[in-house]
Amino acid sequence: MGALDNLKFATVKRSATLSPVVARRNKLLKKLFEQEAIAQAVLNGTPYAATKLKTVKDLDGNSRVVEVNKRVRNWSYTGDDGKLYLVVRYGNKMIEFAKGKQAIEVGDTAGLLKTLAIIKTAVSEGELDTQISNLVGAVREGFAK
Repeated sequence: MGALDNLKFATVKRSATLSPVVARRNKLLKKLFEQEAIAQAVLNGTPYAATKLKTVKDLDGNSRVVEVNKRVRNWSYTGDDGKLYLVVRYGNKMIEFAKGKQAIEVGDTAGLLKTLAIIKTAVSEGELDTQISNLVGAVREGFAK
């Protein structure tokens, strides 16, 4: 008996592109994971530096890939009352959860991690799809003539 005899094979055609809704969810989830890493670093007392790969040319004209730091904006801030708040951004716009309410009161860094986990679950289940679509529509209207 061969090792491959225990596997179940199927004929599947893989989609070349994601639907726009799923692509937007994945984009927001990626940013939420970065915010979670920032909060975890603050909780541990360690610095956080996100990196990305960048292709650069040296003096001879040869291209090489180097790892460089990338700028990541922290979505949490301390309000005037001393409490920690979180705003969720899609691009440079803040997501509005209710009419006129864009910030979430989280209390402290441990609460921030719990809140980010809840938001990640909500995004993956599609609860924020309408808010994201509204933001994308507003950005597109800005480019219209």
